[in-house]
Amino acid sequence: MGAIIENLDKIINVSLIYATFRSATPIIFAALCAAITQQANILNVGTEGIMLVGAFTAVAVSYFTGSWVVGVAAAMLAGVLIAMIIGIGHIKYGADNCAIGMGVNMLALAITKFLLNVVFGMNGSFSSPEIDPIPRVKLEFLSEVPILGEIFCNWSIAEWFVIILIIALQFLFYKTVWGLRLRAVGQFPEAAKTAGINVNKIKYQAVAFAGMIGGLAGAHLSLGYSTQFVENMTSNRGFMGVAAMYFGGANPVFTSLGCLLFGFADSVGARLQAYGIPSQFVLMMPYIVTIAVLSVSMAVKLSANKKRQSSLN
Repeated sequence: MGAIIENLDKIINVSLIYATFRSATPIIFAALCAAITQQANILNVGTEGIMLVGAFTAVAVSYFTGSWVVGVAAAMLAGVLIAMIIGIGHIKYGADNCAIGMGVNMLALAITKFLLNVVFGMNGSFSSPEIDPIPRVKLEFLSEVPILGEIFCNWSIAEWFVIILIIALQFLFYKTVWGLRLRAVGQFPEAAKTAGINVNKIKYQAVAFAGMIGGLAGAHLSLGYSTQFVENMTSNRGFMGVAAMYFGGANPVFTSLGCLLFGFADSVGARLQAYGIPSQFVLMMPYIVTIAVLSVSMAVKLSANKKRQSSLN
């Protein structure tokens, strides 16, 4: 403990800002994937599986084509295909969201492990210099600027894009006709039908859109955050994204702020490990934060519901 206090300036410093954002970016993508379907009242428990399939597809296509752009596009398409399993199962056949979501997660884990062995003849992980990673952007004009240069230089394109995506989804949800219809379908489906809105069509659109974002989340994880594929490399980031979505009420901005908590816990935990903190505790920190975030968000919702009921009475 004394070593941590003595080196607190090395643990909590300017570089922690980017480390937090870097760790949070895959979770933000996952949370936005879940937020899109949640607006249509579809709990996307299968976010983890969508990400995992996207991660494998991105690495495989990037390896064979030599293009990260084609790899990311293929990952987004794969994400849509996996997401539509959830969409068709829930919307057309009335399957339970949690059941079909967990089924998709197990399918993704099995199929990526199988394809890793069949396509690359590898077990556990695959990496190669022929994999074309998502490039990083070096802002030369900031390189000599104190603090800003340390924070903003050398970001991945996907890390810049997630900020644009947050703003775009915030606008889409609350400032466009489609966003109004999406929220109406999620909150008042019968009223939406009465207004002439095709409820199922909007839900399918939301699921497909979420699949694209989930596939992009996986592509960033395997081509931006790292340059390899590892079995189960999502490491429950999809579930963390769902937890953050609950924390933020499916609002893109508030949801993303919740993701930063996970990124902060992960980054601080990694630094604490260098000062004698057991690795088991470090690995446990993001999950502790997940439980805390879910507990707080559920407590707030229960309190709001009680106040609403008391006002009606």
